[in-house]
Amino acid sequence: MTYSSSISTSKRRFESRHRNAVSMREQARVLGPITNTVLLLVLACLLGLFYLSQVTKVNANGYKIDSLQKEYSSLQKENEELELSAAKLQSLDRVASSDEANKLVAVTPTKTIR
Repeated sequence: MTYSSSISTSKRRFESRHRNAVSMREQARVLGPITNTVLLLVLACLLGLFYLSQVTKVNANGYKIDSLQKEYSSLQKENEELELSAAKLQSLDRVASSDEANKLVAVTPTKTIR
């Protein structure tokens, strides 16, 4: 038996007894059931907070859209009223400055019987 074979034999002897004196093995980290439960609860809370923040943003944008639609309808109504009054004012000016109006003769008041 050579020196190297005797060392390997001795290492095998310690490995069989689960006592590895020379090399260190990294043990796999395994999370316990309590840690898994806590992590799942934290993840569920984070997802819930994310959902609530998104719902809040959607509601806030809904209120903004509603107020802008109300403002839009009021501005449309005001625009229609202004167009109507502008058309009325323009029609009187057109009638007064038209050729037919210039051809008309002014009527002198006559005596009326009472």
